[in-house]
Amino acid sequence: MSIEKLISAEKIATTLFYEIEKRQLIVPGKTEKELNDEVHALAFELIGTKTYWHKRIVRSGKNTLLPYRENPPNLVVEDDDILFFDFGPVLSKWEADVGRTYVVGNNPLKLKLKNDVEKCWYDTKNWLQQKPTSTGAEIFTYVSEYAKSKGWEFGGEIAGHIIGEFPHERIAPSSCELYIHPSNFNDITSEIRGERRNWILEIHFVDREKEIGGFFEQLLM
Repeated sequence: MSIEKLISAEKIATTLFYEIEKRQLIVPGKTEKELNDEVHALAFELIGTKTYWHKRIVRSGKNTLLPYRENPPNLVVEDDDILFFDFGPVLSKWEADVGRTYVVGNNPLKLKLKNDVEKCWYDTKNWLQQKPTSTGAEIFTYVSEYAKSKGWEFGGEIAGHIIGEFPHERIAPSSCELYIHPSNFNDITSEIRGERRNWILEIHFVDREKEIGGFFEQLLM
């Protein structure tokens, strides 16, 4: 089944984060591009892949405010910083999409942000288990209100998307039905060609005044 292959791909992809921490790659003085290149090389070393279905993202400092589509200037990781990774490797023709936030130093607000985005992901998953036929718009509303309840703003234009065998189902420019988006009024459990779509849930909280953002995403099973 596709879900089993997607779960397997995600488990392999998350080993990247374990190794990033183990090898202490996140240190002040490196640029986002340097970190990105190191993780790209690490992925080839560990899992033998150089193929990604979307651009690899490392964002630090004020760049953490920005959604996926932006291409901001290359920043240097600072002594007291927050940064996030967003990687979409292709593993045995199946896509993974994983994102994590890291804090350099012990800034309590940045640590709260890191913890809040991760907790929101799991709380949203639990909420969906009680409301499994929610629409993309309803999920987007839930995570946006969750962000406000924790003192943040939801920073993404979407809160997730479909995922599958590479390349996954393509989205028409005017369509929101394959995104967790305010204009997607379709039940996310709806089927296509007799199969349920599989979804990535992505959480992006920001504080625009403090110029910090946090990000967490993975497969929503």
